[in-house]
Amino acid sequence: MAHPVEEGSGAPSFRPLWRLMPYLWPKARPDLRARVLVSVVFLVLATGFTSISPLLFGWAVDQLRPSPANIALGTVLSLIGAYIVSRILMQACAQLRDGIFAKVQYHAMREVAVETFAHVHTLSLRFHLERKTGGLSRVIERGTKGIDSILSFALFSIFPTILLLVFYSLILLVQINAWVALSTIVMVAAYTWFTFWITRWRIRFRREMNQSDTDANTKAVDSLLNFETVKYFGNETHETRRFGGSMEKYADASIQSQVSLSILNTGQAAIMALGLGLVMALTAIGITQGQFSIGLFVAANAILIQLYQPLNLLGTVYREITQGLVDMEAMFRLLHQPCEVQDRPGATPLVVSGGEIRFEDVVFAYDPERIVLKGISFTVPAGRTVAIVGPSGAGKSTISRILYRFYDIKSGQVTIDGQDIRAVTQASLRAAIGIVPQDTVLFNDTVRYNIAYGRIGAGEAEIQEAARLAQIDRFITHLPQGYDSMVGERGLKLSGGEKQRVAIARTILKNPPILLLDEATSALDTGTERDIQSALNEVSRNRTALVIAHRLSTVIDADEILVLDHGAIIERGRHDALLALNGHYAAMWNRQREAAAARARLREVEDDPDSAPDMEKAAPV
Repeated sequence: MAHPVEEGSGAPSFRPLWRLMPYLWPKARPDLRARVLVSVVFLVLATGFTSISPLLFGWAVDQLRPSPANIALGTVLSLIGAYIVSRILMQACAQLRDGIFAKVQYHAMREVAVETFAHVHTLSLRFHLERKTGGLSRVIERGTKGIDSILSFALFSIFPTILLLVFYSLILLVQINAWVALSTIVMVAAYTWFTFWITRWRIRFRREMNQSDTDANTKAVDSLLNFETVKYFGNETHETRRFGGSMEKYADASIQSQVSLSILNTGQAAIMALGLGLVMALTAIGITQGQFSIGLFVAANAILIQLYQPLNLLGTVYREITQGLVDMEAMFRLLHQPCEVQDRPGATPLVVSGGEIRFEDVVFAYDPERIVLKGISFTVPAGRTVAIVGPSGAGKSTISRILYRFYDIKSGQVTIDGQDIRAVTQASLRAAIGIVPQDTVLFNDTVRYNIAYGRIGAGEAEIQEAARLAQIDRFITHLPQGYDSMVGERGLKLSGGEKQRVAIARTILKNPPILLLDEATSALDTGTERDIQSALNEVSRNRTALVIAHRLSTVIDADEILVLDHGAIIERGRHDALLALNGHYAAMWNRQREAAAARARLREVEDDPDSAPDMEKAAPV
């Protein structure tokens, strides 16, 4: 299943704006709707006071006649006072507008970000396996910032500028003439067209920057998460070279973006200067013909300069808006990514009475061309333990993923206490199953947090009891900060066995009716494995347990052992019966015993070198 790229192509879509509207005008929040309306009122007031201030300034100039005796000082001072008040009210209304709307703005940002984050957690395992975590987090991060940019620039830059142009055009039309007003409108139209045209050309450089940024971030996160692997193989230079390649692409795109920005700024300045010169010339001609006063000349100049300020930001505003639209589109695309595995309409919670698991003729494939499970059928009776063994790639871990319903099967049926797992809610299904996975990944938090993750809200005594049953309590108490010790990124501060025991404690704390042990002791040494196995046997007592194992010594007490090979069950029975068959299971058992015996002999040699055979004498001539 292919996923769309994070960056769109061509001009940005304005669909994210419509998708954002329900968050800006929420039905259940009349208080936020009221804030939107009040913000719009202050927006209009701020624009109105901005528009009137140049006119007041021009009228004041008209009162300053050449003869001091003719100057009406009181009128001049009143106009200057009105000008000052208009400037203050302009800023006050703008700040009130921003302050009142802030709650709406950040509510929308929070709601979209949280909804997207929650949705990502509902997506299938297949989706997450095909995506890169660094790039995924970057999409959400940039999308949230995109909303901030859209709301800040679109609402409080673009709309006020349009409104300001309307007010100024009316003032110029009424106070001066249609030609000056038309010249101003043409100048703004040319300025806007040029800005949009150049900025659309620049969008591809911004997309290249984003893609390179995402790629560099993904490589950095992936490399740092696999820090030990990098060190094992001495590939620091290789990782630096890969990261440097992505940063070089980012730098190249940034240079192109900067050059195009210089072209944009130069063109904007030229258009604005020509427009300003034309308006000044027309006004000056009117003055010589006795049509206008000098005050209107000054007012027209002030209007054009004041209009230039928001227009000068138009390039930046448009770039931010277009980039925000691109980033929002990527996040909304993620938000609307369909879930591969969904609850059926009317799905009911799973009711576990005994916990019997039944697989009936289950066929499953990750890829249609490669069938992984080929019609397998087995039953795990309530309160019993069934083990699944077999070589790597046989399909053992796939069974655990199907039981958790990370994937839906192609055909057949999986039931728990007679209830098809596709007919119950996923939340209730997963709440009923506890797992100790083969690859334990811990959160970068305390030991306590990682154990308590099995049941959020568990008490301290329960957490410590779970640690005791998992036989990790003594280790924890000897840590400098005890249960408050940090485990590091993905649990790297702990050994493989320690991480595995934390995972076991977490599952013990969850206290589920069904246990799934997926190579639960694979990271433990033989001595620790025996200790932990007794704890697992105790926890599994009177529970339905499905054990996926590589070491056959851990499943000899299972009520039934299934031997899986190439997606099919080729042998089944208890340990002794399977050995008596002298088939695949017996061959696996013998190989593991021989390997264990060889390791034991090697340890004896390491402990007592004199007991080793004389290799020189034993060597052939």
